[in-house]
Formats: sequence, C-alpha cells, structure tokens
Amino acid sequence: MNMKFKFAPKIWNIVHVRICLYLFVVFLFSFTLFAGSPGLTKETGSSGLSIAIFDIDVTPPIGSHMAYDPVMGTWDMGLRARGIVLSGAGLPIVLCSFDWIGIANESQDEFKKAFAEAAGTIPERVAVHTVHQHDAPVCNFGAEKILKEAGIDPSRYESTFTRQVMQRLADEIKASMSKAQTITHIGLGEAPVFNVASNRRIKGPDGKVRATRYTACGDSALRAEPEGVIDPIVSLVSFWNNDKPVAVLSYYASHPQSYYRTGLPNPDFPGIARFYRQLAVPEALHVHFNGAGGNIGAGKYNDGSKVNRGILAERLADGMKRAWDATKKEAITPETVKWNLEKVTLPPSTDLENLKKEIVERSDDVAFVSNTLPKIAWLNRCQQGIRINIGCLSLGRARILFMPGELFVEYQLAAKAERPDLFVAMAAYGDYGPGYICTDIAYSEEGYEAGPASGVAPGSEEVLMTAVKNLLMR
Repeated sequence: MNMKFKFAPKIWNIVHVRICLYLFVVFLFSFTLFAGSPGLTKETGSSGLSIAIFDIDVTPPIGSHMAYDPVMGTWDMGLRARGIVLSGAGLPIVLCSFDWIGIANESQDEFKKAFAEAAGTIPERVAVHTVHQHDAPVCNFGAEKILKEAGIDPSRYESTFTRQVMQRLADEIKASMSKAQTITHIGLGEAPVFNVASNRRIKGPDGKVRATRYTACGDSALRAEPEGVIDPIVSLVSFWNNDKPVAVLSYYASHPQSYYRTGLPNPDFPGIARFYRQLAVPEALHVHFNGAGGNIGAGKYNDGSKVNRGILAERLADGMKRAWDATKKEAITPETVKWNLEKVTLPPSTDLENLKKEIVERSDDVAFVSNTLPKIAWLNRCQQGIRINIGCLSLGRARILFMPGELFVEYQLAAKAERPDLFVAMAAYGDYGPGYICTDIAYSEEGYEAGPASGVAPGSEEVLMTAVKNLLMR
C-alpha cells in the first residue's frame, strides 16, 4: 500500500505548481488587457470622465413677481433649471441654464458659489446662464439691496423665491453627484434652423437704425425686410456612455419671445422645442442655451399671433432633430477636456453716471427708480473693479464659449470665423448685469439696443474679442 502511493506527494506538488502558473498567466493577461487599453483606468474600467445631470422646476408661485408682471396663474409647461456636472478632468465643471430672463451681478456670484460648494469645485468652474424668456423671473441681488436700503419695495427683485431656488438647486446638484454616469464619447452636430431668426435692427440709407423689428412685429413692412445678419445654425453637443446618450446641450441665437406679458410663467418656443426633443430622445437630459441673440428675434416670422408659438417651436425642434441626425461621435478622455477662463473688465456706459443724477432728481418716481437701479448696481461693480468671467469648455475638437449679457450675434459669428477648423458654439446671457453688449460700430448706428439698454461703452468689442481669441487659441 505504501509503495503504491509513495509518489503521490510529488505528483500533487507538480499539479499544484501547474495550477499556480495557470492562475498567474490568467492574472497577467487580464492585467495587461485592462491596464493597456487606451483611456481606461484600473479603478473603474472607464474613461475616467463622468456626468451628473440635474433638473428642477423653477416656476415662481402665484402672487410673486416676474420681470414684467405678477404671476397670475400657471401654464401647461413651467420653467426649468437644468444642467450637468462634468467630472474627471480636474475639478468638476458645472453648466446650468435657467428658463429665466436674467441673473445679474451679485446673483451670479452667489449662485456660482452655492453650485461650486455642492459639486466640490470652485466658482470659476461654474457657468450660470438664462434662456431669456420674458414671462419669467429676473434675479439681481445687488438691485434688491439698493432698493431695500432706499425704502423702496424691490418688487421683481425680491429674492425670497430665487434664494430658495438656489438652495434647492445646490441640493439637487449635490445629490446628482452620487448618480453620475460614465462618459466615453461626445457627439457634435449642427444644422440650419429655417424661418425663425431675423435681425432686429433695420437700417436706413444713412446706415443708422431706422426701426427695430422686435420679436413680435405687427408691422408687415418690417416683416417683409430681409432676415439680415443672423447665425441660422443650431449646435448640439451630446455626451454618451458608449451607445447611450446621457445629456444633449443645444445652442441657438435668438430672443425667445413669441408673445408675453400673460401673467403665466412659461418657457416660450425654445422651451417647447426642447420638450419635443426630450420626448424624441427621453434617455438624455436636454439642456438649451441661448446664443448671442441680443440683436436677433423672430420678428420677421412672428406677428404676435398666439398660434406662432407652436410654429416657431416646431421649426426650432426640426433644426435640433437634423443636428441630432447629423451628429458624429468621437471618443473622449480627460486629456481632451479643458476649462479655460479669461477675466475681463468692460467699460461702463457713460450714460450711467447721468442716470445716477437723474435718480436723485426723480426719487419720487418709484417705477423709474426701480427700473434704473439694476444699471446702477452694474456701475457699482465696474467701479469696484469686479471683472466678468469668460469661460471656454474644450471637448476634443469642440470649443463652447460662455459669455455675458445680451450679446450681439456678430460676436458669435466672429468666434466661429476665428477657428473654422473647430466646432465652435456659444452661450450668451451669462451675467445679465451689462445688459446689451453691442459691437462698437452699432453704437454709432444708434437704435434701441445701443441706447440706455446697454450698460457698456464702445471698446467692449476689443475686450471681448481679445478674450475670445485667447480662449480659442489655447
């Protein structure tokens, strides 16, 4: 019996060694496969990039004030604040778009600070923009402070609701971070939008503005004028987890009004177009940004008839669909994602000092004072040396610029012309403090946008275009 099994320990040792060698080879192969794959990390097996999405209702309650009128009721669709947190390429980057008319001055500071704390980043890596619908709130903590100190009802600037929204959004952003999804690709697509945008500034033979074709234009002669200088392109930037779209960001330059002053908060035709696309691609969050549409509206195609809201929405949604169908995907890694910033000082309008004197003379005119003080809040910031951030998100061959104010479309066209080799998109209506930001020549051409509605002076064009060129060339 002993003779029969005396070699058993040796056989077992041989088998044991072979098993160990086999397991070692399997481990080595697996390690080489995952560690050597481009763009993959050992920890997650992903690109290292992720996106958290957030979306809340920001419709003001009945009885509160919007930019023009008190809230009298509700509409079928409310107002949204939506955005993304992009993580994995340095500190997180937060992009947020509101269905509000504007967020200005100190409000921008506080919103960015709250969102940065929620996302674990810094305010300089947060962009807060509005779509600029007019049946919607306006937010200006600086104007509210001045009005309250003067003993005047802040009305539209009363911030109880907006501060509640700021906190709810911060909570939502923080909660979304635990549900972030891996991003492996971006998609880039663009297409023209037909019969929506037209230039608002109609010039006479002397080159000066003779009429303004507002977003709802009842004058058939003005509607018959050519479209003028516009950017007809809607640009789509999408984020993908392999074959699954996670978020779609759209950029299109136009004032978003079909009609307003209804007392009913509503997202107007861009919000409806966004909703159509959300229905078509429900797995991805759709976030819309208004481009440089300060001198652009739908006036050529909109006489103010109520039916036009749906028509304009369908036309914009059609352009978005064609841009989606034309989308081309490309792999993305942390090395191809960058956030760059330029801090700029815009020269304030010389009219603002005169307005300060006029406020003193007309201190009993509460309506005039409350309408004018936002401009003074902007002037105060200029005099304090507070600069405005211009952001640029680089995603592979894409560059997305985040700009302040009601920017003229010429800035957007110039940015695209600066880098025709890249996919360039632009969001305006960031810091709403400056109001309209015209090209330098537009101030000599006069017109509504170049008057008291603009909080900046000629010279702003050089400041902004220098920043844009610097960002696009990095």
